Amino acid sequence: MVKMRLMAVLVDKCRVLKGGAMSGAIHLHAQHGDPLVLEFMSRLLRRVCSPLFEMVRSWVLEGELEDIFAEFFVVGQQVKAESLWREGYRLRTSMLPSFISQSLARRILRTGKSINFLRVCCEDMGWADAATEAAVAAGTSTQRGGLGYGETDALESLVDGAAKRIDKHLLDVIHKRYKFKDHCLAIKRYLLLGQGDFVQYLMDIVGPELSEHANAISSFKLSGLLETAIRSSNAQYDDPDILDRLKVKMMPHGTGDRGWDVFSLEYEARVPLDTVFTESVMSKYLRIFNFLWKLRRVEHALMGTWKTMKPNGITSCSLTKLHHGVKKQLLSTLRRCQVLWVEMNHFVTNLQYYIMFEVLEVSWSDFSNEMEAAMDLDDLLAAHEKYLHSIFEKSLLGEQSQTLCKSLFGLFDLILRFRSHADRLYEGIHELQCRTIESSLPSRDKSKKNRSTEKSFDTSSWIADGKNALTRRAGEFLRNVEQDLAALAKQYSSLLEGFISQLPLQQHVDLKFLLFRLDFTEFYSQDQPLKISLPGCNLRRSCARLSRCCFILYVSRKRVKDEELRINGYPGDHF
Repeated sequence: MVKMRLMAVLVDKCRVLKGGAMSGAIHLHAQHGDPLVLEFMSRLLRRVCSPLFEMVRSWVLEGELEDIFAEFFVVGQQVKAESLWREGYRLRTSMLPSFISQSLARRILRTGKSINFLRVCCEDMGWADAATEAAVAAGTSTQRGGLGYGETDALESLVDGAAKRIDKHLLDVIHKRYKFKDHCLAIKRYLLLGQGDFVQYLMDIVGPELSEHANAISSFKLSGLLETAIRSSNAQYDDPDILDRLKVKMMPHGTGDRGWDVFSLEYEARVPLDTVFTESVMSKYLRIFNFLWKLRRVEHALMGTWKTMKPNGITSCSLTKLHHGVKKQLLSTLRRCQVLWVEMNHFVTNLQYYIMFEVLEVSWSDFSNEMEAAMDLDDLLAAHEKYLHSIFEKSLLGEQSQTLCKSLFGLFDLILRFRSHADRLYEGIHELQCRTIESSLPSRDKSKKNRSTEKSFDTSSWIADGKNALTRRAGEFLRNVEQDLAALAKQYSSLLEGFISQLPLQQHVDLKFLLFRLDFTEFYSQDQPLKISLPGCNLRRSCARLSRCCFILYVSRKRVKDEELRINGYPGDHF
């Protein structure tokens, strides 16, 4: 009667249940103190759970999902190969029996998923040996009937052993056969602009082409220039498979865009690496590339300005013949131009140092350590996601840094405008030198000189009928340039101070290092006492004082060491 009554209760409770859900419901009724009931329920559960444990065995050792009636707690769906790991399989919690924990269920899910990933995406069958070793180590059979109800310890041992071996085999395939780390390094070198000689040469040769309107630029020509940059730098020694994945990409553009605004590089991720480098991940890499490319372009523009400024013979004898007022105006304009260049170069140099070392290298170092410590593909995906997120946020590209990013790109645009003003100034100086020399030549030589001096200005702008007109036009030109530079300097200072004032408000502690580098001498904050109350300013001041003290101590110790070496007869290495 007890058994009949118990059977009636079970039929009533399990009327609408099936599979794992039914096994869990029966398991709850097996928690009984009556030995007769317990023995009866155990025999019943061994029969009921036999198909469930067989599905678990088949899944963790063979990756086979035999679930015609949707009774298993793992469910699969048809997806593309690149989405197999993330979307191909999931837990159906409604079918998870109560005697299997969530953590064990997740390990079961990942083990079978790893086998299918190896089979479908990696075209690898080495997992079979790992599965056999796991079954032998757990003391079970790879054949049907190897597991049953009440053998929870054997189940956990089998799952843990299979997961450990198959995960290790999967990571070995990803790292050794598909060279995951090499591809990460390639992305770092080319998309994150870590290959300095390649980036510099590429920027030199594509610069004239990218200065044109975007609609007039040929992507085929840019691809040829990319190949030239590869062959002319150390990039030529890279794996051909890596170089073959590097492509030129022209982003969507409008009518007023220049080539600089739409040029980018992309890295082609193929199966199975596209499980890590998904479309969303590569779109983030693209945004980071565009930011770094703009920063390198600004640095390249400043270096180009310096090359123009440095060899210019402004003290040559030809300019000593200028009118005193023009000469004074010229020196004033040159000084303003050079001071503004120094200020902009200070900003760009320190920003680039922060990005390259505090952001990219630190993030890569952390990622490398986590990559080595990864125990399974999920750990590897999480490490890469963390690495990319770290770069994205610290580079001011995150959602919470949009205002700061907008100010930063505004500063970049002002620096590029400065380049055009500086070029105009030095072209004018060159023209002024030529006109001054021309005015001092005998009349028979002037016609030859006219043919050799080309048009930085219209022939009517620098009049040839006397030194007075030359002086007047030169003074007018220099005043206009100086006014433009003054307006640009005022706008730049305002935008830079606004940018620096926003840095302490950011969440990332690393941005305090950028603030410290940009305002090491407290030049930007010394006249703004209200900024002292902002978060991080006390830290910046303390760091500045500490660094100055360390520098003074270093110099003092260096001098003492040099003096000791000098006394002992050894040449001192002067600081």
